Amino acid sequence: MAADRSRLEVWGDPIAHSLSPALHSAAYAQLQLPWEYGRRRVDDIGFAGELSGLDDSFRGLSCTMPLKGVAHAASVWRDARAEATGAVNTLLLTSDGPRGWNTDVGGIVRALADAGITSVDRARIVGAGATATSALVAVAELGARDVEVLARRPDAVAPLTALGERLGLVVTAAPLSDADRHPVTVTFATLPGSAAVDTDIADTLAASGGLLFDVVYGHGQTDLTRAWGRVGARTLDGTGMLLQQAVLQIRVFATGDVDTPLPAEHDVIDVMRRALVGG
Repeated sequence: MAADRSRLEVWGDPIAHSLSPALHSAAYAQLQLPWEYGRRRVDDIGFAGELSGLDDSFRGLSCTMPLKGVAHAASVWRDARAEATGAVNTLLLTSDGPRGWNTDVGGIVRALADAGITSVDRARIVGAGATATSALVAVAELGARDVEVLARRPDAVAPLTALGERLGLVVTAAPLSDADRHPVTVTFATLPGSAAVDTDIADTLAASGGLLFDVVYGHGQTDLTRAWGRVGARTLDGTGMLLQQAVLQIRVFATGDVDTPLPAEHDVIDVMRRALVGG
């Protein structure tokens, strides 16, 4: 990789709300890396053209919705988590082409560990999009063998059911109104922050839902977080996942390896956490 590759960006649509520039810039300053990190509004139609137009000053990209599938397709190499999910959110730009990682899975695992959860028995996932796929792989890594996926269209769960079979998981699909009332360790909410959930349904989910991991951030309380609040159960929003997946991205950008810790990584995480609160 060229030594002068010092530019990085987060791409997606929408992108103005992204906290990634604050997180990455704080980390680079702590690590004394002379890199700059910006943002660019790019949709899936324009992705290939924007990618081919980058010059050698670019080191890497963070890819958010709706680009994780096209970033996967553009990668000349992918890590195991990207291969499992069909989603890439981290591109390291090399002379041989983009190398792709999915750091969302590791971000989920690390955010749950911060909340004291290092193993999962049963899990529930609300929604069936790209983040749901990463959540499924994450709970498989944490030992789950039984996952219920609730979606407005149960047929949308078919790819998750197939992935579950490859991972050794039993994935069952149901509409939101017909959730299994068996207790679960964690419920992942992967719906948009503005998505409406009927109060009775939300309360039913909260009664047996364990920890709520609502992956959205910046939208205030959702219908599900309010329901968990009514029963006094614990909730996490998406900022913990955002922080931890960014740490793994920076490992990739700095070392080329997601498993190689950063120098004094605890200090890096501390300054990133402060930037997140400030952002």
